[in-house]
Amino acid sequence: MAKASTQYVCEGCGAASPRWLGRCPSCGGWNTLVEEVVKKGPRGAARASLFSEPGRGRPVPIESIAEDAAARMPTGIEELDRVLGGGVVLGSVALVGGDPGVGKSTLLLQALAGMARRGPTALYASGEESIAQVALRARRLGLAFGELPLGDRLQLVGVSDVAEVEQAAQLTKPTAIVVDSVQVIRSSDLESAPGSVSQLREVTARLVDLAKQSHAAVFLVGHVTKEGAIAGPKVLEHLVDVVLSFEGERGHAFRALRASKNRFGSATEVGVFEMSPAGLREVPNPSELFLAERPVHAAGSVIASVTPQTGGARAVLVEVQALVGVSGGAGRRTAQGVDGARLAMLLAVLERKAGLQLLGADVFANVAGGLAIDEPAVDLPLAIAIASAARNRPCARDLVAFGEVGLAGEVRGVPRGATRLAEAASMGFGRALVPASTAERLSATDRAGVEIVPVRDVEEAIAAAIG
Repeated sequence: MAKASTQYVCEGCGAASPRWLGRCPSCGGWNTLVEEVVKKGPRGAARASLFSEPGRGRPVPIESIAEDAAARMPTGIEELDRVLGGGVVLGSVALVGGDPGVGKSTLLLQALAGMARRGPTALYASGEESIAQVALRARRLGLAFGELPLGDRLQLVGVSDVAEVEQAAQLTKPTAIVVDSVQVIRSSDLESAPGSVSQLREVTARLVDLAKQSHAAVFLVGHVTKEGAIAGPKVLEHLVDVVLSFEGERGHAFRALRASKNRFGSATEVGVFEMSPAGLREVPNPSELFLAERPVHAAGSVIASVTPQTGGARAVLVEVQALVGVSGGAGRRTAQGVDGARLAMLLAVLERKAGLQLLGADVFANVAGGLAIDEPAVDLPLAIAIASAARNRPCARDLVAFGEVGLAGEVRGVPRGATRLAEAASMGFGRALVPASTAERLSATDRAGVEIVPVRDVEEAIAAAIG
């Protein structure tokens, strides 16, 4: 009979201690150690034999490995395939996190249906909902029971133990598996509760083994903390091949899928979706969607060419809005879609370097459409929007801007200038305010027919934008 033992495990980093400590000796977190009862069983021999691929435990020449060893399969959702790097890799494990109700289960159910329509068998293992609820969602989204029946190619199973997922995979031999969610699945080899640090590590490790053994693509749905990070120890993200974050502001229909880790492609891609009654709809041209309701000749409105993810390869045009009002006391600063600390820094720069009196004013900044921008290229359009609102002078309608602003008021260069200008040209913008250092590196082809206005500091940029 397996022997049970008690240990204290850190909820932040997963470090174990034989006794309780107020502060984790590994990560330094306070009050993060929780008691867990662990039952250790003789599983070493069985787990070691799960991998059967060539080269497992035996060296092989690198040139002898076939090029299609990491074959990809399209999901039928182009925005998802873009973020994954061209499709899902068979034998890989992807972790998808996001706030409750953002659409994680809907997205993966649509992806499974898209793959099943191409012939392979797909398995949806639900630990949070009954299979009747999953089938009801599939019916509502038109994924099953319609003109394109899936037959027996999309299988549903209700699970609570990881062994049930392994058994269902052995019976159906699926090409793709969704486990919803990894926090509610437990392993009977451990006595701790589902979602605990030891359970998450054990369950994830066994599902990774399942993916490698069966050569199936596995998607894990993960819960997030109130800070937006995936719940559980950081080792959870190290175990999987791909980490995706599905984000969306409440009250907005737009959703952004970002990759923070991707062993099979770029980790800088972003996919954009719109939530509709028929499920998630792809947005192939986000710029057109974000600019659809742009006001005409409105002060405080500037178009920015940004990459939704820092260093991303995709440029999107968004409307950056600012409103400056009179305050009866200390001015308020409110930011939506941009970093509040960057807004405070830009206000100080505009006070000292551009002569704007903003100390006692209320300043509100917003990225229309609900998209969150975390790259410094939004600094210049945001500074221009604030100046436009403060002086009540609108910018030209065909003007677009991008660039980083330093503490000395200088405008610094940003990468991917040609990509940003190409997106602006495709949307009909004919004039762009860009950092002087970026303009010097642009060829005639890179300019895409857009008139380039190089600027070196914020005062020069404001003068060029609003006079």
